Amino acid sequence: MSNQDTNTRGEKKAQNFDFMAMFEETRKTAVERSHRTLEEREAVYKEEVEDSSRKTARKQHLSSNNSDSDSDDLVGPSLPLSIRNKNTQNELTHKSEKPKETQSHDSDDDMIGPPLPPSFSAGKNKMETDDIIGPPLPPVLQRGMDSDDEDEEEEEDTPEMKIPASHEVVLEHGVKTVSALSLDPSGARLVAGGYDYDVKFWDFAGMDASLQSFRSIRPCESHQIKCLQYSTTGDTILVISGNSQAKIIDRDGFEVLTCVKGDQYIVDMANTKGHTAMLNSGCWHPKLKEEFMTCSNDGSVRLWDINNDKKHKNVIKPKTQQGRRAIPTACTYSVDGLYVAAACQDGSIQLWDHRKHFVNVAMMNRTAHMNGTDTTCLCFSYDGKVLASRGGDDTLKLWDIRNFKKPLGVAEDLFNLYPMTDCLFSPDDRLVVTGISLRKGEDSGRLVFFDRDTLQRVREMEVSHSHVVRCLWHPRLNQMVVGCGDGKVKLYYDPEKSHRGANLFVVKTKAKVKQAQVMASQHIITPYALPMFRQERQKGTKKQEEKSRKDPVKSKRPDMPITGPGMGGRVGTHGSTLSQYVAKQFATRAPDDRDKDPRGSILRHAKEAAENPYWVDPAYKKTQPNAVFQEVKEDKEEEEDEGPVWKKPKMLQK
Repeated sequence: MSNQDTNTRGEKKAQNFDFMAMFEETRKTAVERSHRTLEEREAVYKEEVEDSSRKTARKQHLSSNNSDSDSDDLVGPSLPLSIRNKNTQNELTHKSEKPKETQSHDSDDDMIGPPLPPSFSAGKNKMETDDIIGPPLPPVLQRGMDSDDEDEEEEEDTPEMKIPASHEVVLEHGVKTVSALSLDPSGARLVAGGYDYDVKFWDFAGMDASLQSFRSIRPCESHQIKCLQYSTTGDTILVISGNSQAKIIDRDGFEVLTCVKGDQYIVDMANTKGHTAMLNSGCWHPKLKEEFMTCSNDGSVRLWDINNDKKHKNVIKPKTQQGRRAIPTACTYSVDGLYVAAACQDGSIQLWDHRKHFVNVAMMNRTAHMNGTDTTCLCFSYDGKVLASRGGDDTLKLWDIRNFKKPLGVAEDLFNLYPMTDCLFSPDDRLVVTGISLRKGEDSGRLVFFDRDTLQRVREMEVSHSHVVRCLWHPRLNQMVVGCGDGKVKLYYDPEKSHRGANLFVVKTKAKVKQAQVMASQHIITPYALPMFRQERQKGTKKQEEKSRKDPVKSKRPDMPITGPGMGGRVGTHGSTLSQYVAKQFATRAPDDRDKDPRGSILRHAKEAAENPYWVDPAYKKTQPNAVFQEVKEDKEEEEDEGPVWKKPKMLQK
């Protein structure tokens, strides 16, 4: 039996599976499961709809205070009075017969889980409404707290509270006036230029508490820097200096473009390729990244293309009221780039439409400022409707572009000593900012903030003990940069209101400088000591260098040529140089007979050449088979007669 069992076990067949039957069973189970989930979802949805309808009905019941609210919900004609009274009595008796548990259950339909404790449920509404932790405050303190919150909100809404001036950082540029400032659009780098001809770069992210600039250049040699401005993309910087050629440098200070200089002997500025006199101002186009503008003392405003340094793109010639040349002192674009504005020395402000030919002005005001003064700055508001002008007549004026005849407001008694004093708008367009120069006897320069609508002084901030020339207010950083007359650049910020900028480097510690420790050896003078113990007297560096120079080991002198039999362990052998080798070869060469009789050495090969010609005879075999040689002259007189032509005597003609 055991053998048979083993045989049957060995002959056991593999089990067969019906794949289609298994697939059908799984499909049925999946369909049943999907039906079950759909039914559960429908039940949940019905419960939610019933709960929402119950809530709305309860709200309507609570909102209505009339006793006839139940009858209002009925559809159709109104019931008689007797039936309505019976229905109300039945409802009252039905409500009184209901147990307390069902009433509480009806009122708390929305609660899930076990009921809350009485204390917690009683104070639930208060906790939902109040965020204060702890016991409730007295009514007097509660009213005072509410009033403080309202006052804080009102203070934050005032423009004065939005000025970021709680902290100050001083950057050293030099000792002369900082006459140009610019921040790139992202607010990562600051560039400043001054009367000392230098342009310095600061990188906020890579700077520490030492406040050192990472680069200083002199792009225009010995010309004062008047204006610096980053392009809209932030990759190039426009440099306006005291010469007649504007320059463009990249972010690292390397030159990209230099504008061409015009011909000084041509009267019509439209026929020259560039400016012929000192530049006054310049700026980039806000929309076209390849266009920029400059104005000069030659009486022209020129538009340039960065891709063409050979000639200007367009030229504008401002005119006075008498039709003469007007010198522009400031220029700018509108925010949308549709207008070009220029302020001239005759006190006028002129605007041209960028979409048309620059022949006729689009808007003009002849009496904007005092005649003969330099208007130092023009600035458009962020909404593009208002133009601010900082005049050399100690005024600040606001102009409406839609009505350019009269100013919106005038601020006076703003002393201005520099031809590049700035004015600007705050990022929220509610303030106008400008700097004031120092009069004789004053000791503090100020930055003045005006309300845009009324041009009333909102705040005066003391900046330094020198003039306030340049000022910036970056909209992204919400930080202000001020250039002063003593060569300092001051950065104002608020840690809570400002972003990046100064917040990046004020938290960094100053990098430690690795100092090398040097131990100076003491020199003891012992005049009576033995020579073996006596120290050499210290010598000057010059004598020490001369001594080291004579030492062949210290100076690493190359080997000198050998003269004589040998020196320094080297044997003097002949032929170490080319001249010696050639002389040696001449001396050791065996004498040759050919040197004595060269004609005989050649004629010894004559017989072999006649028998077996190879070079000359085959060439003349057809044309001249017989050789023809020159005849030998025997007369010496004939030999004397022959000679150079210029040596023969001239024959006189009869």
